[in-house]
Amino acid sequence: MAAQAPPFMAAPEVLIERLNRGVRKRNARWSFVRDQAFGDALTLRRFRLGNGLTVLTLVDRSAPTVSYHTWFRVGSRHERPGKTGLAHLFEHLMFGTTRNHPHGDFDRLMERAGAEANAATWTDWTCYYENAPRDALPLLIELEADRMSNLVLRVPQVNSEKEVVANERKLRVDDDVEGKALELLYDKAFRHHPYRWPTIGSMQDIRGFTVRDCQEFYRTHYAPSNATVVIAGDFSEHKALSLVQKRYGSISAAPAAKIRKSPKEPSQRAERVFQLSAPTPTEKLLVGYHAPAFSDPDTPALVIANDVLFGGLSSRLHRLFCLDEEIALSVRGSISPFIDPGLFEMWIFLREGKRTEDALALLDRGIAGVGSAGPSPLELEKAISQLELSFLHSMETAGGKAEQIGFYETVANDGAAVFERLAAYRNVTGDAVQRAVTKYLRPSRRTRVEILRNLS
Repeated sequence: MAAQAPPFMAAPEVLIERLNRGVRKRNARWSFVRDQAFGDALTLRRFRLGNGLTVLTLVDRSAPTVSYHTWFRVGSRHERPGKTGLAHLFEHLMFGTTRNHPHGDFDRLMERAGAEANAATWTDWTCYYENAPRDALPLLIELEADRMSNLVLRVPQVNSEKEVVANERKLRVDDDVEGKALELLYDKAFRHHPYRWPTIGSMQDIRGFTVRDCQEFYRTHYAPSNATVVIAGDFSEHKALSLVQKRYGSISAAPAAKIRKSPKEPSQRAERVFQLSAPTPTEKLLVGYHAPAFSDPDTPALVIANDVLFGGLSSRLHRLFCLDEEIALSVRGSISPFIDPGLFEMWIFLREGKRTEDALALLDRGIAGVGSAGPSPLELEKAISQLELSFLHSMETAGGKAEQIGFYETVANDGAAVFERLAAYRNVTGDAVQRAVTKYLRPSRRTRVEILRNLS
C-alpha cells in the first residue's frame, strides 16, 4: 500500500534526482522502488543501488536515536555437509580486522560513539546491527560498508575465531542438556533439508575450516546484491542515502550467488522416537511436530494454538502439567520462524520421579482437547491480546522497528508485512485454530526425544 510521506521527507523522484546528479558509476546510482505505509504515521521506503544493495528507510523522529541493520540472505541452510557452522563462524570474523581498521577498532569506535553493536545467525539469515545516538550514523555506515568489502581473512584471524566458536559449542551444546537434545531433534526430524544440521556447526567441521573456505564464503554471500540495509530512527534521509552511496557505491556488483535450492523434506508418516541419556536431575520430554513455513497461511492459527497451549500461567498445558496433575516443573512451546517448513517445539520439564511416558500421554490429552473443540472464546481473546502486546513492545524503539523490518524483508520478502501478520492474528477464529491443531499436531508428524537420567 502506498503511503503519504511526511512533509519533512522529500518526494522520492526529487530525492533520487539529487542523489544521482553527477554520479557516473552505475554501481553508485540510486533507483527508487516504492514506499509503503508503516502503521498509521510512518513511511517505509525502498531504494536500490546499482550494485544490487537494497536499502529500507524508516524516518521516525520520536527519539534522537538511529538503528542500522544489515541482513544477509545466508544462514546455516546455505552450507553443505562437512562445512556446517560456516555462516556462524563468519558472524564472529566480521568483527575482526579489515584493510582499513585493525583488530578491535570496530568495538572501540562503537563504544566511543555510545553505540550498541551485535549480530545473530540462524538458519536463513545473518544480521548485523547497531543502535546509536543519531549523530553516529556516518560512523555506522562507514564501518558496515568497510567490513562488507574489506575483511581480512588470514590464518591468525580464522584460527582465533574457530577456537572461540569451538568453546561456544562446548558451552551451548556439548555440555548443555537442552542444546544437545535440540540438536538431536532437528537431526532426526529432518532427513533431507539442511535445517537438520545445527547453526553452530559440528565440532569436526568447526575445527576443519580453512582460510580458503572462509574466503569463498565471503565472496559468494557477502555481496551487496545479497544484503538489505535497514535504517530506522531520527535521521535525514537525503544525508543517509548520500553516505550509503559514497561508502557502498564503490563495491562491485558481484555475480549472482550460485545457491543450491534446498531439497524439499518428504512428509513424515510415522512417529520417530529417540532417547538421550544425560546428567540431569529429572527427566525431560522434547517433541517436534512438522510445522508450516513462516509465511504459510496456516501459521497464524498455529501461533495462536501455541499461546493457548503454552502462553503463561493460565495456559492449558501449564495448568494441566504443573497445577492439576503436578508432574512437571514447567512447559514451553515455540514454532520455528523459518522460510521453509520447520518444527513446532514442545518442552516438558518433569518433576523428580515422573516419567516421560506419563508426560506424553498428558501432552496428547491436552492437544486433543484443542483439536476436538478448539479454544474457548476467552482463550482466543487472551492469545490475540498477548500477541498484540508483544507486537507493540517490539515496536517501541528504532532498534525494534528495524529488527522487525529486516526480519520480514528477509523471511517474508516484505519489510512492512509485520502489520499484515498482526492483522492475520486478529482475524484468526477458533475454528481455524482447531483445524490447524488437527492438521499439524498429529503423532505421525512428530519426532520426540526422551531425556533420561544418566545415573553413572
